[in-house]
Formats: sequence, C-alpha cells, structure tokens
Amino acid sequence: MERNITCIICPRGCPMTVKEEGGKLVVTGFTCPKGEKYAIDECTNPVRTVTSTVRVSNRKDTMVSVKTAAPVPKGKMMDVMALLRKTTVEAPVAIGQVILTDVFGTEVVITKAVD
Repeated sequence: MERNITCIICPRGCPMTVKEEGGKLVVTGFTCPKGEKYAIDECTNPVRTVTSTVRVSNRKDTMVSVKTAAPVPKGKMMDVMALLRKTTVEAPVAIGQVILTDVFGTEVVITKAVD
C-alpha cells in the first residue's frame, strides 16, 4: 500500500507518502512530528470537524452556524449531518453554547450568536 497525502496541520502543506513496510506505516516527506502523526492517523482513523447550520425556530428564515467541538470519525459525518437537519434551536443563543451532547463522543456547539 502506498498513499500520497498533503498535510493540513499547518499552512506549509507538506506532500507526504505513506507506505506499509513490515506491518507498520512509514511516512516520508514530513517536516515536523505533527505531520507524521497526521499522516498515520489519516490512514488508520481519519476524523473531521463537522461545520454546518441549524434552523432557529423562533426567527423567520434564520439559521445559525454550528460545529462539532472535536473531530468525529470521517465515516460518521453524514450521520452527524442527518442529526443536524432535524435539530432546531431557539434564540437567543451564544457562541460556545452546547446544543447537542454525545454526538459520536463530542458535542455540537454554536459558532455565531443570535439575539
């Protein structure tokens, strides 16, 4: 197995190659330890932070931005989105306010205040 990955940890965007050698993953092309860890995690357990919007029930045509407080497994992103489509909040809401708990091990929080 060989996989080419661009690191997204910092703006540098190091091009890396991940190969399996002797039952373990070997990463080349990284310039810092964070890049190596990112490449291995991306090949073994990819995770993503989900950002979206939810409807504000007591405001006409108003949505509020939200995100997961921590990354969720990449394969569960569509499940999170389905949950968010069913979710509404009532204004006022504040930045950092938790609107959902225990969403694949994390919370969903408000990222923009609505008065």
